[in-house]
Amino acid sequence: MTQLLQVSDLSKIYGSHKAADSITFELEEGTSTALIGPNGAGKTTTLSMLAGLVTPSSGSILFQGQPKPDIRASIGYLPQYPKFFSWLTALEFTEMAAVLSGVETRQALAEAKKTLEFVGLGDAMKKRTGTLSGGMKQRLGLAQAIVHGPELLLLDEPVSALDPVGRRQVMNLLKELQQKTTILYSTHILNDAEEMTDQLLFLRKGVLVENGSLETIREKYANPRILIEFDSMEEAERFTALSPWAVKMEKKQVSIDAVKEGVGTPEVIELLHTNSLHVRKVELQTASLEEIFMKVVMEG
Repeated sequence: MTQLLQVSDLSKIYGSHKAADSITFELEEGTSTALIGPNGAGKTTTLSMLAGLVTPSSGSILFQGQPKPDIRASIGYLPQYPKFFSWLTALEFTEMAAVLSGVETRQALAEAKKTLEFVGLGDAMKKRTGTLSGGMKQRLGLAQAIVHGPELLLLDEPVSALDPVGRRQVMNLLKELQQKTTILYSTHILNDAEEMTDQLLFLRKGVLVENGSLETIREKYANPRILIEFDSMEEAERFTALSPWAVKMEKKQVSIDAVKEGVGTPEVIELLHTNSLHVRKVELQTASLEEIFMKVVMEG
């Protein structure tokens, strides 16, 4: 894959506060990357520097190997709280965004119409932005970010303000966009990150504390455990007494740290079978992305 973006030792200092501290990572073309961290971690600051809205205190940003790309044409940006001119229609606003992003004036109207259709605002393009619902405004914000066909799309919490239906609709749009452009988006909704992410960047207090593919991160923090659910408390207690491994029991469920105890599912099933214990299920579980998030970002 071709490298699109290279970020090296990127920092931003406000007085004595380091909002971003020596952040280094790369993005490959055609990938989707999630920037994950709690409020105040530096996600918005990082995206703002990449979008050219904030000047870094130090470090470098190379786009296709160049230090100063035409940001207007190459990058699309959706802030967490997009602002609109309430007196403009959705079509007028998107056409204006197209022209400002380098689309030729004679092509801007056609591109605006096509983009509004894509984001599901085809029937609302003549409505003034001040009359649009929150979900429609978020779609309009996405439209202005992609109307010029950017190679890199930067999205700051693109679905956090939406209800479940609106979130699902926007997520589906982003999946379609993955086929056409490289995406870097910040989020604290971990299910979204699991659903459409090739790479994860974990930020804590302005520092990039972990990064890698979803598969690599999962493997590193897998913490595999065997979960056994019994038919009754009595069966769970009997297994606990028989088990040669340390177990944790909660009601009718028993869990075993597979790595710490050096045990696999076959051995557990053999013990269950030998002692005629009745179970509802036996499964090998690994850490969820939420558990990984808590360990890496909140506890680290």
